[in-house]
Amino acid sequence: MVRTQVQLPDDQVRRLRRAAKAQGISISEVVRRCIERALEAEAPAGRWQRALDAAGAFHDAGATDASSRHDELLADAYR
Repeated sequence: MVRTQVQLPDDQVRRLRRAAKAQGISISEVVRRCIERALEAEAPAGRWQRALDAAGAFHDAGATDASSRHDELLADAYR
């Protein structure tokens, strides 16, 4: 592990101490867990955003029934 120094407002330190005591873990462990949750929360957002950006980005070549013929239209697109 790498030792890192972080400055926190008094209120956050009090809340961290309470959380650590309530969970029976160190303040450092509370911080590590919070950081891990924040990093995990960011990762899927990037993938979801790329998927949302791609949705509707393609021309349907005049097909008005794409929802019922999606397999056929997709096969045509790859030919």
